[in-house]
Amino acid sequence: MKNKIINNLVVFLSLFSLVELIINKELVFSNISYSLKLWINSIIPSLFPFFVISDILINYNITSYIPRNIKNIFSYLFKTSDNVTSLFFLSMLSGFPSSGRNVRLMYDYKLISTDEANRFLMFSHFSNPLFILGTVAIFYLKDSKLGLVVLISHYIPNILIAFFTRNCNYNVGSYKCKDIPSINKSFPIIFSNAIKNAISSLLMILGTLSCFLVISSFVLNILTIDSYSGAIVKGLLEITMGLNSLCLLKIDNLYKVVISSMFLSFGGFSIHMQILSFLADTDISYKPFFISRIYHSCLSGLIAYFLYIVFI
Repeated sequence: MKNKIINNLVVFLSLFSLVELIINKELVFSNISYSLKLWINSIIPSLFPFFVISDILINYNITSYIPRNIKNIFSYLFKTSDNVTSLFFLSMLSGFPSSGRNVRLMYDYKLISTDEANRFLMFSHFSNPLFILGTVAIFYLKDSKLGLVVLISHYIPNILIAFFTRNCNYNVGSYKCKDIPSINKSFPIIFSNAIKNAISSLLMILGTLSCFLVISSFVLNILTIDSYSGAIVKGLLEITMGLNSLCLLKIDNLYKVVISSMFLSFGGFSIHMQILSFLADTDISYKPFFISRIYHSCLSGLIAYFLYIVFI
């Protein structure tokens, strides 16, 4: 019954989108052109090198190169396996949706269990630091100090979620530091595969981004809502459109910082769909990730409000 309802909903939305595509061709073209520019000018420069490097590091078993003291501290605080520790640091550096991509790689190599993957996705939703300190701070908020507030308020909730879920019941002992099968491949093969995987992931991101930009334009074209509500709807569907609309609103910087932090921490359904695509055909559940993003968003907004009041 549940699958039938979902199937009917998908068919209805697809037919509706098809009609809108025919009626609003100019709107569709403008949004797809915008997504291409965003993909070329922002997403590729910020994600492509991280995708390639993280792929190479996972193939060369980055876990074994992390000092034992760091792994012990991380394991003690958050009760995670060594491989989850390395995934956590990779996600912090590369940003979403690489957390889903990297967890899929380690899951396929059988370096982490299904339960570990479920829990890891709860506290690994990091935006790329270059995106926050560069695009969000300078382009949207027009102040580098505000970008630092957003960065801190976005990162701390993940650490809190990791700590408060430390007593989740799953087995980590049998998944510590297994050998990766592809380590026997030569570097040129690993490097070329990393580039191919990165390009494939970026094309998937472009497709998802374009679809959600078009969907958001359809929704706003039908609904008669003010610019404030429109910015919220855009942010829930796709982050960059939400941030762009938010920066144009005539509201205090405090609210822009808080809402920006919440947008990034929730991720937008465009990012959620990208994560889902990486987890397709696995037993990894989307539900813990979704629930955690709600907590992450609320905590991020509170921390951003506090930091702005105290330090700005």
